[in-house]
Amino acid sequence: MLSNRNQDSWIAAAFTVAELTYHSAVRSVRNAHGNAIIGLLLNILQTVLLVAVFYAMFLFSGFGGQGIRGDFLLYLMTGVFLFMGHVKVLGAVVASEGPTSQMMKHAPMNTIIAIGAAALGELYIQLLSMIVVLFLYHAAWQPLVIHDALGAILMFLLAWFSGVALGMVFLAAKPWAPKTVAMLVQIYSRVNMFASGKMFVANSLPGIVLPYFDWNPLFHIIDQARGFSFLNYNPHYTNVVYPVAITFLCLLIGLMAEFYTRRRASLSWGAKV
Repeated sequence: MLSNRNQDSWIAAAFTVAELTYHSAVRSVRNAHGNAIIGLLLNILQTVLLVAVFYAMFLFSGFGGQGIRGDFLLYLMTGVFLFMGHVKVLGAVVASEGPTSQMMKHAPMNTIIAIGAAALGELYIQLLSMIVVLFLYHAAWQPLVIHDALGAILMFLLAWFSGVALGMVFLAAKPWAPKTVAMLVQIYSRVNMFASGKMFVANSLPGIVLPYFDWNPLFHIIDQARGFSFLNYNPHYTNVVYPVAITFLCLLIGLMAEFYTRRRASLSWGAKV
């Protein structure tokens, strides 16, 4: 016998999606390590080691924070935090569960919730790691002074959101060419070790070199973050409009491509991925 199924109100549906996203985000965080505290400490250690490596490299090379007068370690941390937030969330989104995952058999779970959970879980880890490192630096090393903390935080969120948008493009292409996409993600992450501009500022670059970095939205975001963090630095060659436009363009392409891929999902993809 056929019967009408009761439809939840949009408020109830929104709460259901929010609750499902929350639990999926917690599951995503715990996937990295069984113990959430140890997983957080490992991420903090990775961030500190990256800052220490760049500090030692600048110390022995004698370059210092070219183009910026202020706290040199803050100069390094503004680059490392945004780089880590961007690259880590991109990897998390690409590694999120696709349309052929076993979790998708449980309604109302879907790929958008899986993507959102992976992105929010990585944001939680990176944001908490950043707060812990900055607090320890402020308490144990020297007082931390940020010219415009709100602007710097917004740049961190923009770096995270741009990683989510670009990750969705890679995720949509992943079932069609999993090995190629994995290689492209690795190449993009390695290129951004240098092309993100976390080791220098745009104002200090010669005009002939600037076009090699100007294409990268993360380069603009990090340079603008340093403009918010330091009173004596005013970015002349970067802006916020460009990374915002690229981010929303990638988000639009990623959503359309993910919808197209999801409609053509095949169980055989699970064996390839």
